[in-house]
Amino acid sequence: MPIPLISLWCVALSWAVGTALQLQRMHTGGWPQDLAWGVLALASVMGLILRVQRASYLWQRIAVVLALGASVFALAFALTDWRAHERLLQRLDPALEGQDLVVQGVVTRMPHAASWGTRFEFTLDPDSRSAGGQPLPPTLSLAWFEPHGQRAQPGAVARVRAGERWRLSVRLRQPHGLRNPHGFDTELWLFEQGLGASGTVRSGAVRLQTHSGVPIERWRQALRDAIYSQVSDPQRAGVIAALAIGDQAAIDRSQWDLFQVTGVAHLMSISGLHVTLFAWLAMLIVRAVWAGLARWGWAVSLWLPAPAAGRWGGLICAWGYALLAGWGLPAQRTVFMLAVIVLLRSLCCRWPPLLMLSWAGAVVAAIDPWALLQPGFWLSFVAVGLLMLSDDASAAARCPHSTCLRIGSAVWAAARVQAVASIGLAPLSMVFFQQVSVVGILANLLAVPWVTWVLTPLCLAGAVWPGLWSAAELGVQGLQALLLMFHGWPGAQWTAAAAPTWAVWVGLAGAAIAVWPGPASLRVAGALMTLALLWPQPWRPSWGHFEIVAADVGQGTAVVVRTQHHVALYDTGPGLAADRNAAHRVLLPLLRARGEPVIHRLILSHRDADHVGGADTLLQRMRVLSSSSSLTPDHPLWHRLPSHSRCDAGQSWQWDGVRFDFLHPTVQDHHFAQSWSGTRLAPKPNALSCVLRITNQAGQVWLLTGDVEQAQEAALVQRWGSGLRATGVLVPHHGSRTSSTQAFVEATSAEIAVVQAGYRSRFGHPVPEVVARYEQRGATVVRTDRCGAFTWPEGGCYRAAWPRYWQHRDSMRAPEEPPQGLAAPDPQPVPDR
Repeated sequence: MPIPLISLWCVALSWAVGTALQLQRMHTGGWPQDLAWGVLALASVMGLILRVQRASYLWQRIAVVLALGASVFALAFALTDWRAHERLLQRLDPALEGQDLVVQGVVTRMPHAASWGTRFEFTLDPDSRSAGGQPLPPTLSLAWFEPHGQRAQPGAVARVRAGERWRLSVRLRQPHGLRNPHGFDTELWLFEQGLGASGTVRSGAVRLQTHSGVPIERWRQALRDAIYSQVSDPQRAGVIAALAIGDQAAIDRSQWDLFQVTGVAHLMSISGLHVTLFAWLAMLIVRAVWAGLARWGWAVSLWLPAPAAGRWGGLICAWGYALLAGWGLPAQRTVFMLAVIVLLRSLCCRWPPLLMLSWAGAVVAAIDPWALLQPGFWLSFVAVGLLMLSDDASAAARCPHSTCLRIGSAVWAAARVQAVASIGLAPLSMVFFQQVSVVGILANLLAVPWVTWVLTPLCLAGAVWPGLWSAAELGVQGLQALLLMFHGWPGAQWTAAAAPTWAVWVGLAGAAIAVWPGPASLRVAGALMTLALLWPQPWRPSWGHFEIVAADVGQGTAVVVRTQHHVALYDTGPGLAADRNAAHRVLLPLLRARGEPVIHRLILSHRDADHVGGADTLLQRMRVLSSSSSLTPDHPLWHRLPSHSRCDAGQSWQWDGVRFDFLHPTVQDHHFAQSWSGTRLAPKPNALSCVLRITNQAGQVWLLTGDVEQAQEAALVQRWGSGLRATGVLVPHHGSRTSSTQAFVEATSAEIAVVQAGYRSRFGHPVPEVVARYEQRGATVVRTDRCGAFTWPEGGCYRAAWPRYWQHRDSMRAPEEPPQGLAAPDPQPVPDR
């Protein structure tokens, strides 16, 4: 390989490696150090570029290339570190958390309405970016809750509109999200978006101006409102809004599940891949039209050949579509990537396709370094590469003599592209999401042309003639019927546990070999290598032992208990709305990544929403063999629970040498609650919480206590006495002062006390006196809002397992006073896949 090509490879790879290495840091170095390193690296790069031209011997040129790579590496590392440090300085000061602040600014992004209220981005005016002498972040993520009891319907008009200027009273908090194994990193997403704080809108909001910039966002919101007013079915209207203006958040959760199982979610949610496909199809159309103009006597091909016109036309169309879709980061990355490839080809750079792709990736990493940690970057990156290969192999241009042959060749080329993309992206889907659609290739062969050539044009043309949205609704209905047919096939989706690191590298290398042009035998070998991703052997506790995973679900409870061959789930976390459902956000990804296809027993401690909110979703999407609860027959879940039994004290069973015992409530407690049901004398749901004791062969004990309060704790101490002594305890009622009496804490004498509570809980959980009681007895208090998911006996806090500089850093500081009012829900980003 010529030395110049080696130099180009070295620059691209060195930049990517330098950026990727900086993303592994726990702390940033600070701008003075970064600036010094950057200046030194830049001077080295300029000197080496001049030196490489004068090197006489091969070894000299190789040495210069290596030094060039080291300089580029240092420059990439320094610039990324400096940018990260500057972005961290824009975060909310911890001293301002929980205070009521008056701010003024503009709604800069199209808001999203949900059943609980409205979520929107708010950019502060320059003179409103300080409070109490402390700077405020320039951009906030705000939630405006609906009044209690007033829930909006899907597609409801948001309280605020893009481009409006408001004066708001807000209560802010630092960027904070749930931290669970294989879960979405909300804090990284907030950091990448440049959102320095999230918060809630208080009373006293004043609209100052209705039109203040962001014309594209205002137009997008007007189109979305018009779609919902024209289309009768809100679910189908959400799909149309996603295709027309890129509003993927408008799609209902049940629709997302259908798209994911059938493998067509990329047509709706993967804006990067969607833009790539749109650009590729636009390129084919522009190239064909340009060639037709030349045949009709137009001299356009004299100054711009048809292939070049196709590439630039596809890029311009992709850029326009990305603007219409909201110009989100996934779309930006894809447009930049396509722009680099088009520019290099237009400059007649005879670079290998993989080298062009590498430089495109390096440019994207320079613009958005944190893209390297997003699944959407890699899916878009690989999709571009696959479509580049397919474009070179397109047969349409080689059949000029027959229109029928040209149409047939174009159809075959499109089918081949889709097959290559589906097969080539399947390993990445397994790595990132631990699932792949078995019916995806066939579903995409039908869905891609239907969505691309029928639905999307109808959705876009509806902006000119709204009546076409009604036709698009019929098209969406047909697509749903087709996908439901595929969804009903047995084994429509393959899931497997998260693969170990060695299997990931083997599988990805095999996928690259399988799709790369080469001998058939080598490609078959590559395909066989990808099987390493499908059958990983998940870790299991040995016989007689168990594992506890206290998930980070915010203000709620969800604990996974795993023995050698069985899985129990104690509570399912909150489920206030579809976009804040703990089953969707935490439990299903966690169980899927751990290779758990079935829950052997689901235990619902009591009826409170923060304990059973995710149960309905879980029962719909995962097989549950049996269940226990304290629910009464009037509860909506009662008739849906499989093999249901009441959790009466004294019940016990054994799994794999591990004993499970219910300690509360008693039969008398259940009878008392039923006899006084509907009256003022009826006990609180907390009083009927199922208390579960788990004991292994080594005598280690865990107590899962639900929300029992002082009276129930006293009864437990009286009834069980020393039988309450435990290695670990799930602190009752999230650390409320109504629970964890001194007698109960002394009876358990736990070494570990786990508190599942939300960050800056509006209830003030856990209260300081409860924490002090456990600590005085020698217990280590673990809070999921600070620890993330907690795993016992191995694993510990998930936040400590993979610390990075963008993660929440002030989690060890307890608020001086319990914050009042509603806590802002974690922002729900569009899936970047």
